[in-house]
Amino acid sequence: MNREYHEWQSERLDRSMELLVFGHGGLPVLVFPTSGGRFFDMEDRGMVAALNGPVEDGQMQLFCVDSIDRESWYNLQIAPDRRVARHMQYEAYLLDEVVPLIRRMNPDPRLMALGLSFGGYHAVNIALRHPDLFSGFVSLSGVFDLTLFLDGYYDQNCYFHLPTHYLPRLEDSWYLERMRASQYVLASGWDDPCLTHNQQLDRILTEKGIPHQLHVWAAPNSHDWPAWQRMAAALLTC
Repeated sequence: MNREYHEWQSERLDRSMELLVFGHGGLPVLVFPTSGGRFFDMEDRGMVAALNGPVEDGQMQLFCVDSIDRESWYNLQIAPDRRVARHMQYEAYLLDEVVPLIRRMNPDPRLMALGLSFGGYHAVNIALRHPDLFSGFVSLSGVFDLTLFLDGYYDQNCYFHLPTHYLPRLEDSWYLERMRASQYVLASGWDDPCLTHNQQLDRILTEKGIPHQLHVWAAPNSHDWPAWQRMAAALLTC
């Protein structure tokens, strides 16, 4: 399997950022790790191996990025507005630095976002906010209402980065038409602490007339890597 390591000094984040690329073509997938996770977690925890078939066959190419959650949402040492501002810089890094790299390496016009746990939030949020760039998302055990990270603080920036807040009020046909043409997949488990988040987002997507799938797994320990391996292999299609 083709494996490439990339590192550069990010202008948007003012720090070094690393990522790994697996595969040589096919559907490009921007992959977010779990809470505060690293770019190598997908490889180390068996997720790349679980997708070996389509990646090796050139049906799928994985772009596994680093997180900065401990500098943004999880950083209790700074004020909540600064946490959201740091997250917005992270989104700018993804859009202005990572997506152009993906486009240079892969001519496929599609772009899927995949995330695990807190990474599910990142995958859903960036795909919904930029449906002109992303053709869909696959979220495994995602968490979507991050008000618990804001200590009661709330402003316009918070609103526009909380999918369960901005999506119910969205009426812009430009966004809705593109969302309705995308592929959205939510997966959780009956024993998953994030199940209610997924059921809430499922209801909102349904109310907005946005086609999507919600898969609820009956297997135990569904909020863990072995379950995510099975989910990804079954649900991430080309």
